[in-house]
Amino acid sequence: MKAAVLVFPGSNRERDIAYALELTSGQKPTLVWHADSELPDGTDLVVLPGGFSYGDYLRCGAIAARANIMGAVSRHAARGGLVLGVCNGFQILCEAGLLPGVLMRNSQLRFIAHNVHLRVENSSTPFTRRYNAGAVIEVPVAHGEGNYVADEQTLKRLEGEGRVVFRYCDRSGAVTPEANVNGALNAIAGIVSDNGRVLGMMPHPENHVDPAIGLTDGRGLFESLAEALETA
Repeated sequence: MKAAVLVFPGSNRERDIAYALELTSGQKPTLVWHADSELPDGTDLVVLPGGFSYGDYLRCGAIAARANIMGAVSRHAARGGLVLGVCNGFQILCEAGLLPGVLMRNSQLRFIAHNVHLRVENSSTPFTRRYNAGAVIEVPVAHGEGNYVADEQTLKRLEGEGRVVFRYCDRSGAVTPEANVNGALNAIAGIVSDNGRVLGMMPHPENHVDPAIGLTDGRGLFESLAEALETA
């Protein structure tokens, strides 16, 4: 698996992502600066990490979505290449038009940083094949603008096409108002593009991959990607 992890001014999770990728695939990813205009030759997977790109001026992800490197990311996605956006990366993908909808301020109007439970809604994507549909995993969130919003027609399409991949829930898998930590519509925590090759999610699976530091529920996502590319 040849992965490229983008780095914007204000990114702060790129090395966590790189560690998770190397841990699960055995291959060291390349860090790619935002001002570059091309991805490394042979790139299979592009990851947009969390953080506060460009200081979150304007809307979160709005400036990063117009960075030089995003042209190459769009071309990669158009060819069917895999793209993962986590937290700020999800915001950037929405601002760039690679995923529908937008991430708004949390309903409580405050930053949240703690573990949450997610229900895996679709296990047939390249990102989730190592999970069972309906499985509940525990991973952290750390964001102030994670409230997913889209118009009614877009929501119906996402739900009807099985493109909601992760949903906030309680530890038993029940979707409740209390478990929906940021007020996202339909408790949406992660979605994929219409071809299933671009995933955006607010929680941070990269922080739960190594048993040396705790839970490993996020490891399945990176193992899924490694397996999908090995068998491609």
